[in-house]
Amino acid sequence: MKKLIVLAIIGFSAQLIDGSLGMAYGVTSTSLLLAFGVAPAFASASVHLAEVVTTAASGISHMKWGNIDRGLVKGLMIPGTVGAFLGACFLSRLPGQLVKPYVAAFLFCLGAYVLSRFLFWEKKQKQPRQQKAGRWLLPLGFVAGFADSTGGGGWGPLTTPVLLAKDGMETRKVIGSVDTCEFAIATAATLGFFISLGWDAVIWPWVIALMIGGIVAAPIAAWLVHIIPSHLLGVMVGGLILFTNTQILVKSIPAVTPFWPWIYAGIGLVWAASFVYALWIHRGKQRGEG
Repeated sequence: MKKLIVLAIIGFSAQLIDGSLGMAYGVTSTSLLLAFGVAPAFASASVHLAEVVTTAASGISHMKWGNIDRGLVKGLMIPGTVGAFLGACFLSRLPGQLVKPYVAAFLFCLGAYVLSRFLFWEKKQKQPRQQKAGRWLLPLGFVAGFADSTGGGGWGPLTTPVLLAKDGMETRKVIGSVDTCEFAIATAATLGFFISLGWDAVIWPWVIALMIGGIVAAPIAAWLVHIIPSHLLGVMVGGLILFTNTQILVKSIPAVTPFWPWIYAGIGLVWAASFVYALWIHRGKQRGEG
């Protein structure tokens, strides 16, 4: 029972971050499931099934607040769905223990990217405009969808920063559009896992706990996207992803296992320093504007 409560809190926290940041539900949840010893394919299958419900709630909440760009949704959803389905079929055919360190390494790289991207990110917003479904969205959607299934997360961490880096993109609509697309991505990935692994791939009590936490957090997150600086949340979740996946990587590399306390301490210090720096930059900007 305690584990289910913890998972519900994880689902709430992950969706709160994902809905207000445009990333991290899958990466955060999968990272913690991997830390519990769940095989990558089973962890990703369970998380994606939970996401079918939580992303639906998130998409509805973002629509209510007007955080949607229809051009982005149209351009990303179809290639992302195809990539997610193929990625689920690919991951399910790989031996769990063999792929686990590589998945952890992938998530670790995503965590480093999220941390650095939001730590040093400067907003570039000139004149927000409705985006058309350009050709550049096709490879972005496909790669992000494939990465999302194989790594248990990657849709948001790949699409959101790339979109935010473009001029004329409104932050709240990028986040809302990415979250809305994620409903189709999660559905396609879940279908791929069921075809390849069957219903036994799902850890139902864990999925329901993640769903409940995510449903409660979805409307709160859609509201928070208006008031909390995205880069602060980005630094927080980036450090969390680094920290949770370090455990798996350290155990997979015997040569560095004896140094695990120093490695954890180093990552913790970098994470704390990054957040303090991001907060200092934010307060400096507020004083400058005042």
